[in-house]
Amino acid sequence: MRHVTPIFADLVRVETRLYNAVSARLRAEQGLGLGQFEFLEIIDRVPGCRVLDIVGELAITVGAVSKAVDRLVAAGWCLRVAHPQDRRSSVLRLTSEGKKQLAASRPIVESELISLTAAVPPDDLTRISSTLATLRAALEAKSHGQPG
Repeated sequence: MRHVTPIFADLVRVETRLYNAVSARLRAEQGLGLGQFEFLEIIDRVPGCRVLDIVGELAITVGAVSKAVDRLVAAGWCLRVAHPQDRRSSVLRLTSEGKKQLAASRPIVESELISLTAAVPPDDLTRISSTLATLRAALEAKSHGQPG
């Protein structure tokens, strides 16, 4: 019998500590949290990004994503534009200010993560990355952990 509960606990605690540390530095230096950064990244990366695209990627509720996008719009970092084929939906686009914020934030996130993971040898990080990618793909393939 495998005992994966301690592995799960370590994974969650590591994620929480990394997330909080990166978010704190980002907030101090750029005035946005890591969650906002992640949304800006997704909107930038996904052509024709909609709220449902973010929901699918982050596995959080439509309501949570919609409220977070509203905050990005209020901050002037994002716009909701009418979807050309679906009037009930909107496409999310970064404003020029949102693009600047994202560009300034990327190196901060990367350097903080490099610093926080420096104790782990590069080969181990490569194995962790591969293992987590495999696990994530398996979970996503079966829609495990989706809200609702």
